[in-house]
Amino acid sequence: MRIPVIRGVIDRRILVNYRVDPDVLARILPAPFRPKVVNGTGMAGACLIRLKGIRPRFLLSFLGISSENAAHRIAVEWDQDGQTNGGVFIPRRDTSSWLNTLLGGRLFPGVHHHAAFQVHEEDDRYRVELDSNDRQTHLLVEGNIAQELPRTSVFGSLQEASDFFEGGSLGYSVTAKPGRYDGLELHSFNWHVQPLAVRKVESSYFEDRALFPPGSVKFDCALLMRGIEHAWHSRGTMCAGRNQVAVASDPSRPELSTAGSG
Repeated sequence: MRIPVIRGVIDRRILVNYRVDPDVLARILPAPFRPKVVNGTGMAGACLIRLKGIRPRFLLSFLGISSENAAHRIAVEWDQDGQTNGGVFIPRRDTSSWLNTLLGGRLFPGVHHHAAFQVHEEDDRYRVELDSNDRQTHLLVEGNIAQELPRTSVFGSLQEASDFFEGGSLGYSVTAKPGRYDGLELHSFNWHVQPLAVRKVESSYFEDRALFPPGSVKFDCALLMRGIEHAWHSRGTMCAGRNQVAVASDPSRPELSTAGSG
């Protein structure tokens, strides 16, 4: 599948991050992915993102669409052509937009499930909650902008955390075809993160004991991004059990810098 280059603005993005036992993640991940380990632990989480002006790059910004979206993410590595690659595996995407739901796998990567979002933002306080129509996803994060990460975080500094998630530029999403994953690389013009001190966090995915036994997953930290100009580039499809990825070349890449996927 060939997805056109998509432009727009990340109006608000919250990365909710968990430390996860790498052996548990290894049981969840399909081939050829394996957990990417940072300071001895696997990393996974959810991205809660409001997009504005999303459109193919040949259209003017006022023709773009806006939506609230969520993606569950697992930091992964895989081998390809004798090299180790890094990015994120995305088992689930949810969106407030029926258009995104209909165009998932065509204009947008992977399957998009429709969900109801409740968002409250006031000064430096944020509360985002979603419940999917199929009742498979519940997410809630509530917090305020902070000056530093929690002392319990696996990351020693905000810069270390920023570098880690900036490196997750390439993501592969579950599609309607088992064993096939849509690749998308997200580029930003102005990568910048702030710590978010979380007062309350809920996740039906990470609280699922069939996937994550007690003690195997713990909340680590949350990061906030705002006003990020960006572009998405298709990176082809990966098939389970194979180390080959169909990569679509794009001559516009040199002027962009990588910055997180999904």
